[in-house]
Order: sequence, then C-alpha cells, then structure tokens
Amino acid sequence: MIIAIIDGYTDEPAGLGVPPYLGIYPRYAYGAIKKARHDAEVFYLTIDDLRATFEGEGGVATKNKTPNFPETRRILEKADVLVYIGGLHTPGKYLSAVPSQVEEVARFLKPFTGIKILGGPAFMGSAHGGGTKIGSRELMLASAVFDHVVYGDLEAFLHDFIKNPNDADPFRFRTYEELRDYALLGAEVVRQFPDYPNFVIVEIETQRGCPKAAGIGGCSFCTEPVRYSSIEDRPIEDIVEEVEVLYRLGVKHFRVGRQSCIFSYMAEPNGRVPIPNPEAIEKLFAGIRSAAPRVKTLHVDNANPAVIANYPEEAIRIAKALIKYGTPGNVVAFGLESADPRVARLNNLNATAEETYEAVRILNEVGGRRGPNGMPWLLPGINILFGLPGETKRSYELTFQFLKRILDDGLMVRRINIRQVVVFPGTPLWHLKGKLKTEKHKKLIQHYKYKIRHEIDLPMLKRVVPVGTVLRDVRAEVFENGLTYGRQIGSYPLIVGIPKKVELDRFYDVLIVDHGFRSITGIPVPVNVNTESSKVLQYLPSIGKRNIVGILSRRPFKSKDEFFEVVGREKREMLEEIISL
Repeated sequence: MIIAIIDGYTDEPAGLGVPPYLGIYPRYAYGAIKKARHDAEVFYLTIDDLRATFEGEGGVATKNKTPNFPETRRILEKADVLVYIGGLHTPGKYLSAVPSQVEEVARFLKPFTGIKILGGPAFMGSAHGGGTKIGSRELMLASAVFDHVVYGDLEAFLHDFIKNPNDADPFRFRTYEELRDYALLGAEVVRQFPDYPNFVIVEIETQRGCPKAAGIGGCSFCTEPVRYSSIEDRPIEDIVEEVEVLYRLGVKHFRVGRQSCIFSYMAEPNGRVPIPNPEAIEKLFAGIRSAAPRVKTLHVDNANPAVIANYPEEAIRIAKALIKYGTPGNVVAFGLESADPRVARLNNLNATAEETYEAVRILNEVGGRRGPNGMPWLLPGINILFGLPGETKRSYELTFQFLKRILDDGLMVRRINIRQVVVFPGTPLWHLKGKLKTEKHKKLIQHYKYKIRHEIDLPMLKRVVPVGTVLRDVRAEVFENGLTYGRQIGSYPLIVGIPKKVELDRFYDVLIVDHGFRSITGIPVPVNVNTESSKVLQYLPSIGKRNIVGILSRRPFKSKDEFFEVVGREKREMLEEIISL
C-alpha cells in the first residue's frame, strides 16, 4: 500500500505547523498508518512540493522552495490513499512557507485516483484573511473532492481505515493512551521534512481543549473549545519519550506549543482561572531537558495572563522553570484581544487589561534579562483582535492606551500581534446576526493598527533588541529585492533583514544596526573590512561616509591597527570584536 501525506500547513489557536515548524498532524497520521500497517509505504509531501510540481498548471510555487521529492507527480499517481492536512484559523505573516487553502489543493489532487482524505482543522474551513465569515463554498468543495472528511482525530480515522475501511468513523476522537504509539512511530516522518535536520522545530502537544472554556465557556471567536469540549492533559512520561525519540533522530529544536495555556498544564479546575501546578511543569521540562540534553531551542507558546496575575507565586515558579530548562528568546503569547471591559465581557475573553498588565510585569521581572543568543530569556507577546462585537471607537483607544502604558512603564513585550476576527462554524460568533465590526470600523481599524505599529512597536523593538545587540544563530531563509531575510529558530522569532545576499540555510551571528516597525536590520559579524562592500560597511557603528572613503582607499589592511588609524583609535573598543581582516 502506498500512502501520500500532503501537508498543507496548519495554523490554529493552540498549534502551529508552518515550516520550519513541523506540526502534530503529519506525525500522528504517519504513526497511525504505521501502527495499522507497518509495511505501508508512506510519503510525506508538502503543499510546496505540489506547487513546484504543478507550476504553470494553476499552481504557484513558494519563493525559494524546491520540491521535497522531485517525483511528486509519480508518487501521487501511484498512491492508493491521499491524505491532505490543512486548516488556517489564525492567519499571520509567513516568511518562506505559506499555508494552503482547500481550493488550491483540491485543484492539484482532482486528477488523481487514490482515495482522498481531508484531515486537520480544515474541515471547519480556512481563513483567507481577517474580518470575514467562513462561507459554505470551501466546505462544500471539500465534501465534493474528498472521499472522506474527518471531523474527529485524523490519526484515529486513519488507523481504523487502514485496518478496515468499513470500521472507520470520521467523528471518532482518540485518547492519549491510544496516541502514545502514534506519536512515537510518527516521529520518523521528520526525516522527510524539508528543513530536517538543522532547521526543523517540532511542535509538541501537552494538552487538549481550553481550561477556561471547560470552566465557564470559551472566547466567542475561538475554534479550540469547538473541537475539544473537555480538558485532557497528556502524561509527562509520554511527552518526554516522544521528545527523546525525536532527539535521537537529530531534532534539536522544540516548542511545547500545542496547548491553550502552558501555565495551566495539569492545573486544578477553578472556573474562569484554573489553579496552576508548578510541580508538574517543573517535572515536565526537567524530563524534556534530560531526554534532550543538548537541545538548541526549547520554547513554549500560549499562556492565559489571568492565571499568572491571579497566582503570582505559582506563576513565578513556572516561569523560572521555563528559564532554567528552556532557552533564551522564549515567548508566551497572551490573548488579551481587547482592553475594553465591555468587549471582554460580551466575548467572554480570557483576561482583563489589569490582569494582562500584571502578567506582563511579572514576566519582565523574571525573564527580562538577556540570554547568550542575544534575546531576553522569557517575554510576553500580546494578541489583539479587532472587529469583535461591542467594539466602539473608545474600544480601540483603550487598547492603544493599554499598550502605551506598558511602553511608558519601561516594560517589554516581544511582539504585538494584531488580527481581525474570523468567524468559524460552531463558534458563538457564527450565530451572530448582522455584519462584523470589521466592516463598519474599517477606517478605525486601519488607523489604530498604524498608530500601534508606529508609536508602540517601533520604540518597543528598540528596547527589546537595541542597536549593537548581536543575535546568535540567525538562519538565512529568503533573498528578495536585495535583502536576505533570516530569523532565529524559536517562538515568534524576529525577522532580520540583511542588506546583501548571503548563502541561504546557514546560521549567522548578526549585529543589529537599525529598526523597522516589526523587523530589524542586521549585518553578519565579524565584518571583513578588507572585502566587504561599502553598502554594508556604512552600517558599522560610528562609521560615516568620510570613513568609508578612507577605508576603501587604504585597504587591504595588514592589521587592525592600520584600520583603526583610518577610522580613529577611539572606535577600537566599539569595533574590535565585530571586524576581521
């Protein structure tokens, strides 16, 4: 039996699977197939393999991406089963890989005769952009093109389907006990991932569902409680064993990101705000670090700021554990969404503005110092969602003033993510009559987004990574319009624009020389002053145009002493470590 798994990439509230992230769905699917039939030949393809293969036939190849398998077409022709994994619920900006839509992959797969199965969050539709309500067209197309649309867990369906197609239930969910073997067997698929082995970061699941939603109901827009109505914590030993298997396969980057709140792992239910369990989290991360002692990245993702604010002692213990066992540059994303208390109440949001501020303050106090990779150890991120019911002009102003307060008080947030609400089937917003606020407030949203980017993001970025900071291990990913774009591997890494072409898929140490609104400019160090272009030399600290002329006329320099005779001996302390000959 030949089976092709096509990864269309997933991005949802509690999980990310867009390269360089390898999400949970392809791994679990691969493992379930192997558990059901160990002799099955399973190929992992990405949507970029299909785009590159069918370019000129309606497909659009992703920049700088080449097919993982040059024989993609042959694999699709021979496959008995074609499994597509997709679903874009929290759309963002992507660097070198872009998630697919059902319409796109349906066009690619339609000519092939294998049994077609759709899995992942795509059954609820995908967001083409913010400020929309998912229509029925995409869902109808999925039903028309795919033989089976899986509404439960794809891995549970695949295991049953491979064993006996008549026994497969597309609504069945698996337990964590059942998942254990799928996760361990599925780790092997990482070998087929395009960014393997040096650049892949694997998303690790710890929990299903939302603790707050289980207590008092979920946020009005969120798809997580729609899919998982109850809370289930994955056993520590299972998580650690999966990390150990992946680590032995060569994976060095991990994000414990598949949960709605890492601070609520194995927490005690308590209505709106569960009581955190520091002992369990300390045991989990100590176990991960023991299983992967030379891990290069160990980060997390989401956290509910209300948990941190209401249980500061427990939260500080957890934050210290994340720092002790994790790596710098770590970010926990806070879902504030709106600082307007009326909007928060109408949409049953996670936390108040005051709770979020207190959580930001606590994490700054514990995790604000800079680590060896150039980034602070552990900072919050803040999610803002425009277009929610109840919003007025005052709502946007309250949110802006909340962010300005954080800035004015000298605190740091790694990033502010501004999205417009997308309405998915099954969420409370789906049943809301009338138009979204994104249409009525379009100009207001544009105004405040611009205001936040210019008046908050820019000075905040200068605080988080000041000019002169050296970021270690920046991977060069894409070259476009005279700039190479790169980023560190981790949760919400900063995009660095390098003002020249450098070899891609290599790590560089980069000196920060300038700031944009959401990205930074950096130059690889050390800078060879004998061979580097004047365009890059001008970015060196305290090097003006007059010095550039002197450098170009006097080089090659035989020693650093000669160089500093030209630019000034007083600059030696500043430049000594970042130049070479």
